[in-house]
Amino acid sequence: MARRIIGIDTGGTFTDFVLMDGGEVTVYKAPSTPDNPARAVVSGFRHLLGDEPVEVVHGSTVATNTLLERSGSRSALITTAGFEDVLTIGRQTRTSIYELDVEKAPPLVPQERTFGIRERVGPHGEILEALDPEELPGLVRKLLELEVESVAVCLLHAYANPSHEGAVRSAIEGAIDAFITTSHEVLPEFREYERCSTTVANAYVGPVMASYLADIGEHLDPEQVRIMQSNGGIVPLAAAQRKGVQTILSGPAGGVVGGFEIGRTAGFDHVITFDMGGTSTDVSLSPGQVSRTAESFIGELPIRLPVIDVHTVGAGGGSIAFRDPGGSLRVGPRSAGAVPGPICYGRGGEEVTVTDANLYLGHLSSRHFLDGAQDLLLEPVEEALERFAAELGLSTVATAEGILAVANATMERAIRVISMERGHDPRDFTLVCFGGAGAMHAADLARNLGIPRILVPQAAGILSALGMLLADYVRDYSQTLLLPLLGLDPAILEAAFGDLEKKANHEYLEEGFAAEGVITERSVDMRYVGQGFELDVPGSDNLAEQFHHRHEKRYGYSDPERPVEIVNVRIRAVARTEKPSLPEGETVGEDASQAVLGDHEMVFFSKNLPAKLVARSKLSPGNRFAGPALVVEYSTTTVVPPDFHCRVDRWNNLILEPVR
Repeated sequence: MARRIIGIDTGGTFTDFVLMDGGEVTVYKAPSTPDNPARAVVSGFRHLLGDEPVEVVHGSTVATNTLLERSGSRSALITTAGFEDVLTIGRQTRTSIYELDVEKAPPLVPQERTFGIRERVGPHGEILEALDPEELPGLVRKLLELEVESVAVCLLHAYANPSHEGAVRSAIEGAIDAFITTSHEVLPEFREYERCSTTVANAYVGPVMASYLADIGEHLDPEQVRIMQSNGGIVPLAAAQRKGVQTILSGPAGGVVGGFEIGRTAGFDHVITFDMGGTSTDVSLSPGQVSRTAESFIGELPIRLPVIDVHTVGAGGGSIAFRDPGGSLRVGPRSAGAVPGPICYGRGGEEVTVTDANLYLGHLSSRHFLDGAQDLLLEPVEEALERFAAELGLSTVATAEGILAVANATMERAIRVISMERGHDPRDFTLVCFGGAGAMHAADLARNLGIPRILVPQAAGILSALGMLLADYVRDYSQTLLLPLLGLDPAILEAAFGDLEKKANHEYLEEGFAAEGVITERSVDMRYVGQGFELDVPGSDNLAEQFHHRHEKRYGYSDPERPVEIVNVRIRAVARTEKPSLPEGETVGEDASQAVLGDHEMVFFSKNLPAKLVARSKLSPGNRFAGPALVVEYSTTTVVPPDFHCRVDRWNNLILEPVR
């Protein structure tokens, strides 16, 4: 029997659902409920399936929003005496080096809930000062008095020897009712600030995420629910409750996985994924494989966990346009969000957004939004644009086009960061665009960056939810070594990998996976001795040669004579899932006239041009048509400018290419 599964992605404006039942795909979008995201998840599930049990893969923004909004649990931090200020001091690097009045965000745990205990472990695991067990009861009493909801334990060099952290955890567990996180379980790597920040973040979001997932589990079958992680893999619900910090980028990760798999199926394995939603845009580079990194930031907080390498900017359909103090037009990062939303939604929005500008220019159809389930209001948009244009001293058309140009420039810079700044030419890639607004802006970005083609997947507006259905079970494990490569005994490296693989097999076995069904991928973090950053090198053979090559590719130089150091060993343990098959159609002729709903007027390059209004549901593989055209469907809208033409491939993807 074919796998029946539903993917659910909670976004800032809409919560997206994709139900795959054999070869049939059903999509649904419900307004998000920011006050309680679980409400939209459960109501949308019931809308599609009632109380029928079915496998669920869910990606959530709850952990992300908890960190950004500073709305997490009342947390405490226990660290080595003398290191209580590690979160406050942080790193001395400054993101805005010319800004004189810099205010650092306060740490998630204030000083009054930070406690140092006397103990000391050396960087190689040697115990320099033993932990005094008699100190722990007093610590427990202080935690009880402060009524903390979670506790982060991050002791110096616990990655090399976790025995002291284990003793602290044992003393706290059972004595207080709190969510407890130890650094050696979350991140057994060196660099005290990043390890402490990640551990505290997990403690901070843990109770919130656990409560949210428990709410989901009460309404849906918890044994059937899988949670998308930031690394592009899924885990059971219970595992996500323990390590909520691993879900901070779960929605964007689903989009990258889906975009890469659909691009590869269509014959393009070098893709740039471009996900433009209501509040932000996420871009990622996949040069033959999904790119991952161990370094990410949420706001100013470093989260050092393996994640899909996604670059996010504050430009989305709901991004608000405004006039800055110097009189210039700016767009975002402030967003109208789900409530009140853009003016055209008719929910009380009063400030002009990117979506409003698209509607005014004819890049949206007021009658075909969500397949006609919601009419977009043009008249209040025209009135608001006229007022805003008067402030800027521009015409309404120039203002609307300016809003799109500014938003496009922000997104274009994001693509340059993940491509050109990392040694890749965007002209060698296909732009896979999705999200509710991605296909409206993709052609402009491709034109400006020289990208040769655009792929718009079927149901592109909910691709992040679809990507979750294509994900495997994935667990990442790491361990710091800090050993010189020259003269390294291969047995040491093999033993380190072996320990991680045993841990992976043990955890998968507890979840019902046989060891032979788990595939492990090895990699090593390496650097030149003296550097403060590393490069990830796959495998365990020819490490020096691979490292020099990668360093040359990334930074433009390498030095084979310079000594190299192994910093961390990593494994990625994967248990494959049964993938739902992507529906494939039969190729017919090029004539697309059956899909034309009528005439439509669009503005391009400050000119009103007659265009075709095309129903995507009536297009068939092999169909071709030239721009200008507006392709409408339930989850998104695709803009085909006059200098582009469009064809439909056998998987019903739209392929847009510039007119040669």
